[in-house]
Amino acid sequence: MEPNQGGCHCAAVRFEMTADIEPIVMCNCSICTKKGYLHRIVPKNAFELLRGEESLACYTFGTKVARHIFCKHCGVAAFYIPRSHPDCIDVNVRCLDRFDPAVHLPSVHFDGKHWEDAVQTFKEKLYTS
Repeated sequence: MEPNQGGCHCAAVRFEMTADIEPIVMCNCSICTKKGYLHRIVPKNAFELLRGEESLACYTFGTKVARHIFCKHCGVAAFYIPRSHPDCIDVNVRCLDRFDPAVHLPSVHFDGKHWEDAVQTFKEKLYTS
């Protein structure tokens, strides 16, 4: 499997994901909708931060389990720790260098507006590979 590299807009933060780009998850919760986030959840051992740890900031809300990480220079959220899988990394596939929105379409839709009801079905349907 060929690694996928990506990063934030200003390139202060760079990372590598050793996983396929797909499956891609689209969520309709308030933060994902406003950010335009498209998800690829991977195990922590399939993710490596190549540079920019000092450029990262974190936003939490609600249960404070999810850690919404973003570049403090350009504001781009390239990855985060998801509430549904706190032992994994959720990569924003829009931040991958080889992501093409005409080719890589979301294949799973998560009803984040009704998180509590949707999360168990989601975990059963799509766990990380």
